[in-house]
Amino acid sequence: MMAPGFFISPQDLWFLTGTERVPQIVDVCRRDVHDSMRGVLPASIWHDPAAGDGWMNALDRTRPVVVACKAGHQLSQSTGALLRAGGFNACVLEGGYEAWNGARLPLVERTALEKHAPRSPSVWVTRRRPKIDRIACPWLIRRFIDANATILFVDPPEVTHVAAEIGAVPFDVEGVELSHEGPRCSFDTMLKVFGLEGEPTLDRLALIVRGADTARHDLASEAAGLHAISLGLSALAGDDDHGLLQRGFVLYDGLLAWARHAAEERHNWPAKSA
Repeated sequence: MMAPGFFISPQDLWFLTGTERVPQIVDVCRRDVHDSMRGVLPASIWHDPAAGDGWMNALDRTRPVVVACKAGHQLSQSTGALLRAGGFNACVLEGGYEAWNGARLPLVERTALEKHAPRSPSVWVTRRRPKIDRIACPWLIRRFIDANATILFVDPPEVTHVAAEIGAVPFDVEGVELSHEGPRCSFDTMLKVFGLEGEPTLDRLALIVRGADTARHDLASEAAGLHAISLGLSALAGDDDHGLLQRGFVLYDGLLAWARHAAEERHNWPAKSA
């Protein structure tokens, strides 16, 4: 749980992004400003600050809220104050989008978001019995694109038919945009399409996923371990695809935290004193 505070820095919010502890991120930029942006904050949802009473009541009161606007001034601070007055643990992104961009932190491509996830919750569909790529991709969707996304698993021949029937986004099947491209896997494709490629820790994670998913363990020393653990979790889960997602998300949360904070740490025996 995020400690109450008036501001949160862009770097601190980024370190929460991609984890189960990420707060609800509410973008209250003016509509014209929002529509002119190339990218939006990962996992954020835009709400009209002038219509606060409606959407505020739909927020989860058990989770903290971060409010962001162009520069962290009147729009985000007035909205944050209203949320606090209503009993929410709410704070303001310090410096807003300007500070986020100044820190060179990643944004999700707005045009890709409007194409694939114009509303939240968005709905995505792929092949059942996931193992590696089809767990990594839902993790990326929920952690960086749409925290409320619904993920569906069906028989492989039915993926595109189900997508067309219910308006879902198909992924990790042949003939769709969000799938393998040559030696690169669907996770790579999603990073590229949504503008997240180039962020060092996500790129490192992508290399591990690619190595595990395409039998290229030479790409990253961690790929063999991800392959083994993923297949073991899949064997334990059987047909419980959503139960497997819950367990798999912990694995990818750990890999991202390792890439961010502990990739250079080494262990040996006998242990050295702290």
